[in-house]
Amino acid sequence: MGKRKGDSIHGWLIIDKQEGIGSTDVVNQTRRLLNASKNGHTGTLDPFATGVLPIAFGEATKLIPHVTNGNKEYEFTLKFGSTTDTLDLTGQITQSGGKIPTKNEVLNIIPEFIGKITQIPPAFSAIKINGQRAYDLARKGQDVNIPERQIEIYELELLSILSADEYKFRVLCSKGTYVRTLGADIAKKLSTFGYLTALRRTKCAKFDLSHTILLENLKNMSYIGERQSQLLPLLTSLCDITVIAVREDDATKLRMGQKISPKAYNIANIIGQEVIATYNNEAVALVRIEESRISPIRVFNLK
Repeated sequence: MGKRKGDSIHGWLIIDKQEGIGSTDVVNQTRRLLNASKNGHTGTLDPFATGVLPIAFGEATKLIPHVTNGNKEYEFTLKFGSTTDTLDLTGQITQSGGKIPTKNEVLNIIPEFIGKITQIPPAFSAIKINGQRAYDLARKGQDVNIPERQIEIYELELLSILSADEYKFRVLCSKGTYVRTLGADIAKKLSTFGYLTALRRTKCAKFDLSHTILLENLKNMSYIGERQSQLLPLLTSLCDITVIAVREDDATKLRMGQKISPKAYNIANIIGQEVIATYNNEAVALVRIEESRISPIRVFNLK
């Protein structure tokens, strides 16, 4: 297989994804728009969802796990009284006629969802079951049995009441949280049904809406160079991580995947941590600091 053509560019492009487009489509379009040789996303957003979708380019793809493992924040609108097979407005109504809770009833159950809780991801999800996506099995009408998982809700608040049966919430949660399931579980706790009519991701790890650009605005830029200039630096995703500057000879060793001695560096307060090693203000590697050695975890080749 031949090498994929395109420019060797590195960094992050944070798209404010709009409704109706899939995350993979965004990856493919941005790769073409920036004439990039390599890019990838940090976890899918449902086509009906909008908001923060970080796209990694070049060596930034090595840092994708550090973004996917980060916390997420969403705003979502929950419609009470009925539900769908997808738990959102794209599906078919499966149950209706449920009661509409009062504001006080909703406020009273919110604390029950804060902390570590379990949930069963929806059948219409990208989770793999025996090598197949759950949503592919669900669309074929097959039974989808997904085991429950533990997630953590750090914050959950009612933002506003949009209509008699639609409530808008904000949630800050751990990776692996399905907000569609959270909405359905909130409704179930209130002895009714519910499904999401809107879902917007406002934060993904270190990235928020202030970092984003619309895909349409990117398309309206005349030159590839102008589009490439929208990339955020490789290390933006690790903005709160410790950085140590290493000597040229040690930088060379790290780039070759070799361990280096920590004797020349002040590591007393960072033993056991993952930090970024730099040389001439350029990222060399993500490394683990141990008392007797500094070991490369991810090496960056930015040439």
